[in-house]
Parts: sequence; C-alpha cells; structure tokens
Amino acid sequence: MKIVWYSSPGRYADNPRALHERLLARGGAPAEHVWIAGPLHAGTFPAGTTTVARDSAEAVAALESADLVVADNHLPRWRKGPGTTHLQTWHGTPMKRIHRDARAADPAGEEVLRVLDEDITRWDLLLAPSEAAAVLLRSAFRYPGPVPVTGYPRNDGLLADDAAVRRERVRTALGVAEDRTAVLYMPTWRDDDRDGEGPDFRLALDLARFRERLGADHVLLLRLHPFVADALPPLDGPGVVDVSQHPDVADLYLAADVLVTDYSSALFDFAITGKPVVGFVYDLEHYRDAVRGFYVDPQESFPGPLVRESEEVFDALGDLEGLRVEFKERYADFQERFCGGDDGAAADRVLDLVLSSGPDGELRPAARR
Repeated sequence: MKIVWYSSPGRYADNPRALHERLLARGGAPAEHVWIAGPLHAGTFPAGTTTVARDSAEAVAALESADLVVADNHLPRWRKGPGTTHLQTWHGTPMKRIHRDARAADPAGEEVLRVLDEDITRWDLLLAPSEAAAVLLRSAFRYPGPVPVTGYPRNDGLLADDAAVRRERVRTALGVAEDRTAVLYMPTWRDDDRDGEGPDFRLALDLARFRERLGADHVLLLRLHPFVADALPPLDGPGVVDVSQHPDVADLYLAADVLVTDYSSALFDFAITGKPVVGFVYDLEHYRDAVRGFYVDPQESFPGPLVRESEEVFDALGDLEGLRVEFKERYADFQERFCGGDDGAAADRVLDLVLSSGPDGELRPAARR
C-alpha cells in the first residue's frame, strides 16, 4: 500500500498531516508514505519522512504509482492509474467565491483553470466539514462525485482532551504570557494585490497603533496567507509575533483568545472554539463587487462585529466579553450551520472511508468513484 500526501504549497500540514498522523497512531499494517515537498518546506518534515520535490519527475512518478493520493489542493498533471483512489480534502469552507465562480476576470488564467478542471476529474472523494460547505464546494468545482460530510481532520485537535495542555504549550513556545490576550490576525489574500511579477501586499492593520493601544496586555499573532507571506519584511517586534510559517494553524487557534479576519476560511474553523471573532473588512464592497464575491455574505452571517478601521478593531478587542454577549445568538447560528460536522473524530471517519484491511491484513483503498 503506497500513499502519497500533499498539502499546499508542499508543507507537512493541514488535513493531510492530520490524517497521516492519525493513521500512524492507529497502528496496524504498515504502508509506504511519500510526501510532496515544496522548496521552502523540504527541511520541515519529521525525521525519516520520505519526500519528493514538488513539480519534479519524481513527484509525478510517485503519484502515478500510488494506491491512495491525499491532497488539500490541486496537484500537477499526472496520469491516474485504474487502481488509484484520490481523496481531495480541500482546505476550508469558502466564504469568498473560488475557481470559476470568482468575479475577478483574468483571461491569462483560463489555461490555469482548464488544468485545474482536469485535476478535478481525478478526484474520487471531496471532503466537506458541514452540509452547507458540501453544497458550496460541489458547486464551486462543478464536482459530480461524492462529497461526504465528515468534518475536517485538522480540526480534531480543537476538541481533543489535551486541547488545554496544547494551548499552554504553544503559548509558552511563542512567548505569550498567561495573563496576555492573544489576538490571532489572519487576513486572506487579494487577487488584485499585484505589482509586476509579484504581490504588492500591504498590511491593513496598524501595528504601531496596536502596540500603543493594547500592547501592555495584548499580543498580536500575525498569520499571513501563504501567497503573500513572503511579500513583507519580518514583522516580529514588541507585541507582535509573526506566525505565518507555524506548521499547524490549529495550534494557533488554541493559543488565541480572539480571531481578527476578513473573508478567510479560518473563520469557520476558529468558530469551533467558541471564542470571539472580529471582521476587519476595510475593502468589503471592492472585494465583493470587483475581486471575488461571496458565497456567504459577511454582512448577513459573520458571528461578530464588522469594522472598517484599525481603531475600530482595537475598540472591539478591548471588550471581548461584550462581544460574547452581543453576538451570542448569531454565533450559535453560525456554528450550527457551518461547524456541525466537526466533533473531534473526523480523521477516523475519513480513514474508514478510504481504507480497508484485506484478508491478509494489508491496507487497501476502500473508496472509488
């Protein structure tokens, strides 16, 4: 049994990591595991992990010889064999429109979309964390195959018995004192943040004012989107910790006391924790009308305040208890709609879907479309 794993952009992370770790923890028959590694992350995999370079002939060969392929994003072109099962976990419930539904029109991107559509034809299963997400993902990808609502394996740790211990361990590692409020800021990327050959990304939140207003008892955990994480110089400093390269975002959800985001799918995962959220939507109309558009309208559904200026963000962060009271019912409605599949046992459900044991005890793929 050969399993090839990929988490974009070639990290040891996300749903594939959670499934890999859970499969190893369950024991049983051994399997051959190969991870596709990106150039910036090749040295971050656990010791002893077999890796092949992304966009290499070795990666294509691994995919074409796999019994099971597990990915959380699109893969390069490869010929899927008749005995291969391809599990696409994806990487979040989309608030913003994706794939061919995105509003931004880029004629040069049509060939890219054709390649992505070709990749979708290889999927045998597409996971969803909720019934609502299943509808959105099926529609976005025009995907006709099974979309089981299993919850997301990467979120199991948010509900695990050792969650409080992990929170303390992560905060200690990040240097966040017990008596400080940890603010996790996770903005999504903007398709039009482009200048020449690369992203022209500017952080909208005023870090200097954050330090002035809240720095005495708050710390900002800054998590940039992978597409723009290298577009800014290091932003570590008094009261700010850049966690853009932290390998497990679930650790950051546990460590944080509040999330500040905009149109990121992080909102749907973080809401499992029940902790307050603040929407910093300084470009809402532009993003809605010219860049992406929304499946889930933040003005109708966001389970916390929507604000436009940094000062309003800081006002909201100064009264988290008030946010809990004001948005209690709206938050509960959001959780019921989007978090229902996450109960801490998603990884086991998914592994049971895609793997079985033969008479000889060997693992084999169990699900094919």
